[in-house]
Amino acid sequence: MKITDVLKQDKLLLSFEVFPPKTETAFDSVKTATEEMAKLKPSFMSVTYGAGGGTSRYTLEIAKNIKDRYGVPTLAHLTCVSSSKETVHARIRELIDAGIENVMALRGDLTPELENSDRTAWDYRHAVDLVRELKESGADLCIGGACYPEIHPESVNRHEDIRYLKEKTDAGCDFLTTQMFFDNNLLYNFLYQIREAGITVPVIPGIMPITNANQVARAVKLSGSFVPVRFKSLVDRFGASPAAMKQAGVAYATDQIIDLYANGIKNVHVYSMNKPDVAEAILRNVSDIIG
Repeated sequence: MKITDVLKQDKLLLSFEVFPPKTETAFDSVKTATEEMAKLKPSFMSVTYGAGGGTSRYTLEIAKNIKDRYGVPTLAHLTCVSSSKETVHARIRELIDAGIENVMALRGDLTPELENSDRTAWDYRHAVDLVRELKESGADLCIGGACYPEIHPESVNRHEDIRYLKEKTDAGCDFLTTQMFFDNNLLYNFLYQIREAGITVPVIPGIMPITNANQVARAVKLSGSFVPVRFKSLVDRFGASPAAMKQAGVAYATDQIIDLYANGIKNVHVYSMNKPDVAEAILRNVSDIIG
């Protein structure tokens, strides 16, 4: 099932994100974790793509297994940074052959080596280039894109960020998923601004449950997320106790999700970090709400 069809359902939904193993020796444990999450029957599951495409084979294997064995719609990530057209077209063929209907089109992270390389010869410099390639390939894929409620770290300002986002949706993005955020008001303001700019595709909010104190610094570094005082207080009070921090982090994420549902959001995407217990705890917390 395509994500756009999933989102048309007249009910509240929850989806999960998982990541493939970095090495073959870790494949079985990751596969087991993703299967435990698939058993929870989320609306869909997305599978990330390693930096530079290093785990692309595992991405496809995990996504195909979830779809075929558990009947859960899957969204496979695809990055294009420094990739050739031949490589991207090979990936597209692999997705089609695996029966994957949904792809998240991303530029991908710039490693230190890529940061200092000559980008003029690259076939793809931005995610919009990959979106256009996917559309022009003729493949019957539902295409997702990323968006940043707090502005993309490389954008000069909000106006520029929304202009580039509009370009991406005009190129063929069918839906958007947000980077993590910890203050729902940031999302509501963002949604108002992009709708005013003519961006009409569905937007799925992305929520990351912070279950240990060390995740905070990494999350902020990756996304530039604003951390509210209320959340800082939570980390300061419970961060030294793994069990307490995990429970508090799940509760905070649950509170965000319930508020989103109450304000008209139908599908919330959880960056669940291959943790079936965290995914199950959140789903249990909202089970009667989503029905």
